[in-house]
Amino acid sequence: MTNLPPLAEQLRPVDFDDYVGQQHLVGSDGILRKAVESGTLPSIIFWGPPGVGKTTLAFIISRKLQKPFFTLSAINSGVKDIREVIENARNSGQNALLFIDEIHRFSKSQQDSLLGAVEKGIVTLIGATTENPSFEVISPLLSRCQVYILKPLDENDLRVITAKALAKIRVLTGIDIKIKEDDALLRISGGDARKLLNALEIIAGVQNPQDNIIEIDNSTTLQIIQQNLAMYDKKGEMHYDIISAFIKSMRGSDPNAAVYWLARMIESGEDPLFIARRMLILASEDIGNANPNALLLANACFDAVHKTGYPECRIILSQCAVYLACSPKSNASYMAVEDALSAVRSKGDLPVPLPIRNAPTSLMKNLGYGTDYRYAHSYEGNFAEMEFLPAKLSGTRFYEPGKNPREEEIRKYLKNLWKNKYQY
Repeated sequence: MTNLPPLAEQLRPVDFDDYVGQQHLVGSDGILRKAVESGTLPSIIFWGPPGVGKTTLAFIISRKLQKPFFTLSAINSGVKDIREVIENARNSGQNALLFIDEIHRFSKSQQDSLLGAVEKGIVTLIGATTENPSFEVISPLLSRCQVYILKPLDENDLRVITAKALAKIRVLTGIDIKIKEDDALLRISGGDARKLLNALEIIAGVQNPQDNIIEIDNSTTLQIIQQNLAMYDKKGEMHYDIISAFIKSMRGSDPNAAVYWLARMIESGEDPLFIARRMLILASEDIGNANPNALLLANACFDAVHKTGYPECRIILSQCAVYLACSPKSNASYMAVEDALSAVRSKGDLPVPLPIRNAPTSLMKNLGYGTDYRYAHSYEGNFAEMEFLPAKLSGTRFYEPGKNPREEEIRKYLKNLWKNKYQY
């Protein structure tokens, strides 16, 4: 199989009937299938995790509609490439299909360059993204597109794909793979067909068959895949290991390690917005009110990265990573909301105390809504003690200030206000 295309490419379906998963879109009553078969396809964006069939759907659509079909990858295409494709589409004399993979990686100016051609019908855009298009696609372009959400493949889908793969391997190699247990295989795939097929291809390539038969169970799968998957899938397990190392280095206040793992991601072509988004989360989860400026800087970093892109944004990412690593740490706000969520789930929907309920009508006022509410700004120090929690949770402390200078000041402030109520 080494001289052949990857198994995932060989098994790529060419028709809706062969396509596995996303039946809400491509089943007999699927909205996307009906649009394609009617020939009235609008510009669309496929939003879903990796390996669920976004690119495959684009190729099936092009085959069904039999229109000129152009493809671009946002990783290595610029405005010049977009304009060239649009010119070729215009010269074709008919409405063409333009597939853009990872459209979320396009900058604002790159996305702007698509607007005219989409609006005039020179091209019907098919974009694919793993990121929320509401955040990553500019509003004028998004308003001209129908967004279709693709779901992770479920176990039944993955087993259907596995059966197709085993049959293909049998034809190509004469090896019959018998799967005695598939829990580990399905877990490794994570709902991603490409990862599943890569894993099966690895197993077929490294396992020694006995009488042309390979039997695999969970332990065999884990042993083989953990040793070999990184070679086949640089965006798979290693991708998550490196982002984990990056986050843990910043959390552990090591700017040197943080910059190293950042460089590893930059060198491998990681989406800079993915890196910036993770730092934005860390700024609140691991630093919080120990240094509130961390969240402001991380947010500014995300915005700046969105505007610049590679290669310049590497400098912005580095500045933010170093700042976050060197900031005092606190997960107090994160733990506060986790504890509060736990209380909500265990205690149910407790009633809001009458004094702090909204009272927009006279009937509600007569029922006691808003009665005895104390407007804080009418009192000295802009504070008036009253009960804001449901009665069953009175005195419950969810927020425990961290042991750092800024939150120690917060602790003193709350203790002065609430005395012994929350035991600050």
